[in-house]
Amino acid sequence: MKVDILPMPPTLPEDLRAALEQLSFPTIGHFLEEGFMDPGIRAMVTPAKIVGRAITVRVTAPDAVLVHKATELIEPGDALVIDTGGDARHAMVGETIALAARSRGATAILVDGVCTDIVELRHMGFPVFARGTSVLTAKLHGLKPGAINAQVACGGVVVNPGDVVLADENGALCLSPEVARQVLDPAGESDAREPELHDYLRQGGSLAERSGANRILEGMLHSWRNMNLRNTKSG
Repeated sequence: MKVDILPMPPTLPEDLRAALEQLSFPTIGHFLEEGFMDPGIRAMVTPAKIVGRAITVRVTAPDAVLVHKATELIEPGDALVIDTGGDARHAMVGETIALAARSRGATAILVDGVCTDIVELRHMGFPVFARGTSVLTAKLHGLKPGAINAQVACGGVVVNPGDVVLADENGALCLSPEVARQVLDPAGESDAREPELHDYLRQGGSLAERSGANRILEGMLHSWRNMNLRNTKSG
């Protein structure tokens, strides 16, 4: 195994970025099932709502050499996504890494592991998503293997360089630009309908009736009654 520093991915189209920034990210969860990082990856600094191009790093913990290098490559609007190979003890992100990334224009760092310097990170106001905090930090060992801008895993999700990273206080997800564009219209339309729905509910309206849950439930009960009727006749 070797160290790979691969080319930077295509730039995230500005129209896509701008449209995604207007969405409520949990709305996307009504339309997709894949791409959602597990709830252990959470916002350590709030408030936070980010849309970024994924720049990926895969390290051999506890070695931070490639993370340092990646901060040099970041371009404005990027989100650094770090795969620690399952290490949840050594903090790959702290004040200095965050400052280096922010100074290059990064929008956030997501690490499948822990961070440190949480007070300083919060004072800086730079979004970091991690599994928690630690006082044990990564070091510059020069270990192999590792890669920058290769496919990685973060929060149980496969992340490719150039993917769209969406994250806020509810959690994080990662989508290809193609899938992100496909979900724009249905999610945007759902967001637009929500204020009217909330007014309807405040007036005592039925969510089960409005959402169609009553209709679905009636179909389930009808199928169950028919199945019982057939079983009775056959018995």
